[in-house]
Amino acid sequence: MSLSESDRIEILDRVRSFKEFTKDNDPYGEHDFGMVEYQGGKYFWKFDYYDRKMLFGSPQPSDPSQTTRVLTVFLAEEY
Repeated sequence: MSLSESDRIEILDRVRSFKEFTKDNDPYGEHDFGMVEYQGGKYFWKFDYYDRKMLFGSPQPSDPSQTTRVLTVFLAEEY
């Protein structure tokens, strides 16, 4: 959140348009993790799938009626 709103919007746009999935970076074909670059920084992003109460993992991540999806974006150097 220390980035400006315009920087956050640009990073999220890059996450939305990410299509560089390969067998190496997406071995299960889930498209739920990636890395984008912006102004010299590398940002990892990942989706997590929780139950509707956000207490446990979703029993069926592909079913929106049972799942709350959470996107996390963070600097790779903070991993």
